[in-house]
Amino acid sequence: MTSPPTDRQIAGRALVTGGAIRVGRAIALALGDAGFDVAIAFHRSATDARRTVAELRRRGATAAAIRADLRDPRAARMLVRAAARALGGLDVLVNSAALFYKTPIASATRAQWDQLLDLNLRGAFFCTQAAVARMTGGGHVINVGDVITRLARPGWAAYTASKAGIEALTRTLAVELRTRRIAVNCVAPGAVLKPEWLPPARWRAITHGHAGSVADVAAAVVFFATCPPYITGQVLAVDGGAST
Repeated sequence: MTSPPTDRQIAGRALVTGGAIRVGRAIALALGDAGFDVAIAFHRSATDARRTVAELRRRGATAAAIRADLRDPRAARMLVRAAARALGGLDVLVNSAALFYKTPIASATRAQWDQLLDLNLRGAFFCTQAAVARMTGGGHVINVGDVITRLARPGWAAYTASKAGIEALTRTLAVELRTRRIAVNCVAPGAVLKPEWLPPARWRAITHGHAGSVADVAAAVVFFATCPPYITGQVLAVDGGAST
């Protein structure tokens, strides 16, 4: 284990769900670079979680990985408690954990609907509930949405509903928590990272050769994690203008 330099200025303590891989990993590393100590939540990606924690520690952050299945609403409280214990408190929550797959109306199942909504929306709600109870001096909640809510892609109804719920949750909780100086905002990425199952030719057709990067999303999250609490209830599209 690498100990953080003693002269490192701590910007805060952050929990990133889904922080072991892909966009969540980029967010966790960017927060570490911005001076945050970081706990990441993972479910199945244990090897990737260990690598992400090791990278955070190399960059000088205190870091921890915590396994949690956020489809179980009881897991949120245990996760937040473990993260706060590992970091000595909690100032920032990033709800990044999500499942992402098509559910055409003719073949979608109840199990698929429940799986997408349970993790993508309900998991974010209960993680937020547990986290804000510990943010006694104020804090930041950043939800990761998706510009698909503005683009209406056929076959993605359940996933889109979960992300539309995230945007509604962002605005509602921003109003509910503003007197406690807890800002709630949402970053809605566009085409920034090719899904593993998508053929490269299809990705090029979707992006028209103008894809973003996970660094773009991570930069937006760092902004919301460090902005004044008066900036709240916002949904920031990071999509190269695709949804305008």
